[in-house]
Amino acid sequence: MLGLTFIMNLSIAENIEEPSDELTQVAQEVIAGLSQSPKQVSPKYFYDEKGSALFDAITELDEYYVPRVEKAILVRHRAEICAAIGSGMTLVEPGAGSCEKIRWLLPELDLAAYIPMDISGEHLQASAVSLSDDYAELKISPQVCDHTQGIDIDLAADDAAPVFFYPGSSVGNFEPEAAVEFMRAMRAQMQDTGGLLIGVDTKKDADILHAAYNDSAGVTAQFNVNLLDNLNSLLEGDIDTDKFAHHALYNAEHGRIEMHLRCIGRHSAQLAGHQLEFDEGELVHTEYSYKYHPDEFIELAKSAGFAPVKVWQDEDRWFSVMYFEPV
Repeated sequence: MLGLTFIMNLSIAENIEEPSDELTQVAQEVIAGLSQSPKQVSPKYFYDEKGSALFDAITELDEYYVPRVEKAILVRHRAEICAAIGSGMTLVEPGAGSCEKIRWLLPELDLAAYIPMDISGEHLQASAVSLSDDYAELKISPQVCDHTQGIDIDLAADDAAPVFFYPGSSVGNFEPEAAVEFMRAMRAQMQDTGGLLIGVDTKKDADILHAAYNDSAGVTAQFNVNLLDNLNSLLEGDIDTDKFAHHALYNAEHGRIEMHLRCIGRHSAQLAGHQLEFDEGELVHTEYSYKYHPDEFIELAKSAGFAPVKVWQDEDRWFSVMYFEPV
């Protein structure tokens, strides 16, 4: 098992700072979102180095049950999950962040290669190096990219078919139609082999969900507001983050957590050379987190070209880990 070597993608590592044309694209996207009514910013802008560290801290909170319950499922059913994946596969993890969750499977997972992807280059590379220190023979090829804008993996000639690993219920951050398109993008990277191992949060009591996204220590609030700091840094802005507060609620009708930044005082700001106006009480949408009953999500996956193989859940059915194969 794991008879592999560590590989850093130097061409990407040497270009962590985005070139000007990419910054222009970011500026256009962000300004367009903040010019809408209601205003919105993509959740991918949570993840600068500080935001990634704050998210790691969120995963340690008592209220945020997702990583705890998902880990219990993956560890308890690890042998069966690894058997479903099979040996000698290339595991691709979009949004890998700290590369922590792959560690829950590695004791029994026989891989040909591991390709973690993340938008935060410094955080991803540090995580990949740490993983390599513990698994020196594992072939790791980090890719710094925005996986929400499309999936295009660069498989080496000797790399096996890809199995995508998308844990943490990150798929819930997509609108349902966009989730299908995202899974289609992963499906397009496969032939008749490969698979998708995905974590999906389930619908449950609203009080449990409210606590998970409004923790008593305020870490999620810091994580949400830090998005504005990241935009200021990326786009030479002067948004006053003290004029915004975290606001999250569960919308039972749509089966989703809705996360916003609420303006707590009328505010004018510059961002990428554009003048922005925020009214007191105005909400800036930063994230959805959809929750699905297993049957609901299976139907989405079928629409994307996948067939269900197995669903694993915890005893309380708070979370699902699902494995699909291409059809």
